[in-house]
Amino acid sequence: MEARELTPEEIIPASRKLGRDDAIEMAQAASKLVVAKGKKIAEFKAGKDVSDEAVDAMLGPTGNLRAPTLKVGKTLLVGFNEEQFEAVFG
Repeated sequence: MEARELTPEEIIPASRKLGRDDAIEMAQAASKLVVAKGKKIAEFKAGKDVSDEAVDAMLGPTGNLRAPTLKVGKTLLVGFNEEQFEAVFG
């Protein structure tokens, strides 16, 4: 983010665990959800009726929200994939 001169509005330390309820709340506040797990990218419709599949994809094996998680406009990006970041931040 520094290379692109982006300034986060909020940084949540790793010691503060965000779980399923937090993931649901974030997904409901977005209109599009993009989850990256390595080279795999999955896109979901977010909003009030976010699916269990979408929320499950947002969580890691421990049940906590995957990092990094970024909200860009109405799009929620979860996990890291260089190509996806390039597409959003150019």
